[in-house]
Amino acid sequence: MEEAETTLLLEGATPSILPLPSETDEHFGRGPGSKGLREVFHNSAMEGSRTRSVLLMHHILSSSTLPEGKFRVLDGLGASGIRSRRWVTELPSIMVNSLDIHVCDLVPESLNWVEKNGEKFHPEHPLTLIPGDLRSRVLEGGWHWIDLDPYGSPMQFLDPVIQALSRDAILEVSATDTAALTGSSKGPTMRRYGAFVRTDDWAHDSGLRVLLANVARTAARHDRSIEPLLSVWESHHLRVSVSVKRSKQGASAVEKNIGWRVANPTSEELASSIEAGLHAHGSPERSQPFCFLPFRHSINHKDRRVSGPLWIGPLASSEVLSSFNMEIAEKLCVPDIDSLASWGFPSEEHDSLIENSRRSVQKAIRRFSEEAHVDPRSSLLIVDRLHPYIPLLGPPSPGKLAEALTNSGHPSCIASYPNPAILTSAPWELIHNLAQEVSTAGPNS
Repeated sequence: MEEAETTLLLEGATPSILPLPSETDEHFGRGPGSKGLREVFHNSAMEGSRTRSVLLMHHILSSSTLPEGKFRVLDGLGASGIRSRRWVTELPSIMVNSLDIHVCDLVPESLNWVEKNGEKFHPEHPLTLIPGDLRSRVLEGGWHWIDLDPYGSPMQFLDPVIQALSRDAILEVSATDTAALTGSSKGPTMRRYGAFVRTDDWAHDSGLRVLLANVARTAARHDRSIEPLLSVWESHHLRVSVSVKRSKQGASAVEKNIGWRVANPTSEELASSIEAGLHAHGSPERSQPFCFLPFRHSINHKDRRVSGPLWIGPLASSEVLSSFNMEIAEKLCVPDIDSLASWGFPSEEHDSLIENSRRSVQKAIRRFSEEAHVDPRSSLLIVDRLHPYIPLLGPPSPGKLAEALTNSGHPSCIASYPNPAILTSAPWELIHNLAQEVSTAGPNS
């Protein structure tokens, strides 16, 4: 059998050799849908997700008391193994030496390429390969960190994965079935996630919250509670990273973070939200874009204003967001010239490879450090949708509005969200007045 032609790739500060894609493949050029593009599945659209995974692991290993012995990590649906290999290549050696990393995949060819890359680029830190179905292979248990990055919905894997976690653990979960999570495909939304989602400008935020609610309720069934560390919508996927702790008390209290989002709420609904501590803006007498309501609040399931059940607590940890800064990110995830030369990249490509890595890292963590200084329970306000709740000449600049609110004593920032938006917990009266002051008919900044 002939050896496959290979190409040398760089992602972050990690090299890979992979088989060349076939341009005659019927899926060629279709981005994340091109699962059959190579002999081994390698989705370059997930580069930002993997960069954030490196930074999150760096933060956790830097700030937590590690268990005695090795820190057991499972890349549950490893494919080309690039996520695991980025942990090995980009984290400091002292951290890598504390890790026992396993890569599981159902496809033998994938694990063959993981092994080839390990032998070529980091033989001193071998990865343990686990062939087979994650749902059965994960159950040996005791994992301190599991990454779950499926092609589609993660729901079929959640129960066995959460059961297999150690007492204190980290779980990262991706979902690429965004049509279901954002309500565009209502049948799958209900079948897979037991929810309904209003298809509006907040749909991706609602999708993240529906995913978190499912992770939280699955964890609760196994006497565990979760705390969100990071939640991101990017391109074709949604991704949440959570701390999972074994706690019957925490599991029993899961309901306090589960509820409903109501668009165009009535004054009575706003008052109920404020009374429940879910709406920092106050002003029940003024119309507002949305509010959250507790799970036990009476809901008309035929009301198209309603999304849920979904997570109504914070989506991220301020401490984690603060750790996502460019100084650390560049040190870990951008290669140097000596490394590029040792891996076999042509010298004339070095400068462009370094610059491309730097830009990719910047894109992956843009605005997170700003969000760290905002109240974790802040609302996501999309500036293009403030009218008709606030009479405006045109959408206000997100930057100017966030700055004006911050200067008024209510820390706010531009949100890392696809629509121009801010995060703020300021009183609605203040938002109303300052939005009018900074409103302009010109383009958003």
